[in-house]
Amino acid sequence: MAFRGFTDETFAFYEGLLADNTKSYWTAHKDAYERYVREPLAELCAELEDEFGPAKLFRPYRDVRFAADKTPYKTHQGAHSRRGLYVQIDADGLMVAGGLYAPEPDQLRRYRAAVDADSTGKELEALVEALRASGMEIAGDRLKTRPRGTRADHPRLDLLRHRSLYAREGWPADPWMATHEAVERVRASWRRLLPLARWSEEHIGPPGFAR
Repeated sequence: MAFRGFTDETFAFYEGLLADNTKSYWTAHKDAYERYVREPLAELCAELEDEFGPAKLFRPYRDVRFAADKTPYKTHQGAHSRRGLYVQIDADGLMVAGGLYAPEPDQLRRYRAAVDADSTGKELEALVEALRASGMEIAGDRLKTRPRGTRADHPRLDLLRHRSLYAREGWPADPWMATHEAVERVRASWRRLLPLARWSEEHIGPPGFAR
C-alpha cells in the first residue's frame, strides 16, 4: 500500500501519550496508534525497501525490568533497516539516523581497531566530516578521556572516544509529512547516510563476526 502520510492525528497521539503514559490511555487510543503511526511508518519503509532493504519496526513497549522509569510505552515509533539506517516518528516530528548505535564488546573492539588503522580510520573521518558539512549532527556515547592504551596525540582521538557513533537529522512536525515528500526526504537522507552504514558493515560487522 502506498504511503498515506503522518497527519495531525499522528502527532496528537504522541502528545497525549506524553501527558498520560498509562495502559488506560494506550487501550483507549490503540486504534489511533495503528492507523496513524504504525501503518504509515510501515508504508514508508515499504516504499524504501527496493533501495535499502527491509526495515523492522520496533515494539512500542518499553523494557522496564531494570529501569527507574516505569512508564510502559515508548514515546516514539522507530524502524531500523539491516543496513544500519533508522527512521523515527514522535510528537516533535520526523527523524532519521545511521551508523553504529549500541555495539557489543566485540564490535566496539573492531570499531576502535578500524579507526586506529590509517586507511580505514581516515576513510571514516572523511565520511563523518562530509555528513557534518551536509548539516547532519554527529552523535553517540563518548568516553570523557580516551580508550586505555591510546596515545594522547592520536590523530583520530575524537573518533576513538566514541562508544557509539551515528549521524542524524530531523524535521519538526509539518503538513508536508502527510504527503509523499516524507518518503523522499527520508530517501535522500538515507542515501547520504549509506556510506557510513557500509563502512560499519565492512569493518565492524554483526556481534560475533570473525574477520
